[in-house]
Amino acid sequence: MVKRLLDLVFASIGLVVLAPLMIPAMVLIWLQDFRSPLYVPTRAGVGGRPFKMVKLRTMVVGADSAGVDSTAAADPRITPIGRFVRTCKLDELSQLWNVVTGDMSLVGPRPNVANEIARYTETENRLLDAKPGITDMSSIVFADEGEILRDSTDANLDYNRLIRPWKSRLALFNMERRSDALDLALMAVTVLGVVSRHAALGALSFILARLDAPEELRRIARRDDTLIPAAPPGADHPVTAEDIYQDGAVA
Repeated sequence: MVKRLLDLVFASIGLVVLAPLMIPAMVLIWLQDFRSPLYVPTRAGVGGRPFKMVKLRTMVVGADSAGVDSTAAADPRITPIGRFVRTCKLDELSQLWNVVTGDMSLVGPRPNVANEIARYTETENRLLDAKPGITDMSSIVFADEGEILRDSTDANLDYNRLIRPWKSRLALFNMERRSDALDLALMAVTVLGVVSRHAALGALSFILARLDAPEELRRIARRDDTLIPAAPPGADHPVTAEDIYQDGAVA
């Protein structure tokens, strides 16, 4: 009950306070091709139930028909205005509306597409027990996901081998230790990340240490090491191309 109240209060205030940023961004997006500035994809919510997530559109119309679920920073489908919107994280602000309507929370596992949910291990399926959120530990650590995949020749495969294993572990740990105080702390760290990513990672590492997180999670949160292929939680080997593709299409 307290979590829902905090969500409703902060999301409502956020929509009002951030409107001077979102409205001009929406106008610029519309002016580039005179198409809707909003992108409303289907995502998996609690229990895997689908809902419509509201985002500011950063790609050309019809970009989602390419069958690519993960997006690299150099993806040609991203529009010039879209690159600016993504850099400033303005595309995520409209999800405050989903928080107000109750489909999302301010803090929780990031909502995923059906293709990715279908690949979840039994352990990862626990992520569907919580309401998806705008931010959480994994979102802070991998806020640079597009940059990680920038030079990738297969963004879907590299996402599942390099990013997904640790995003899932961080999100699961976040769920296990969730509290209203931790939610507020992660919201503050997320805002800090807009100003200084280095400071945000340092703050999150401190939080993880206070929560006695496993050393491997603290190491990943510091992002000092190069990411290497790892197995998703609940699996015994890293994801392979055969796990993702069937007959040349996204599985």
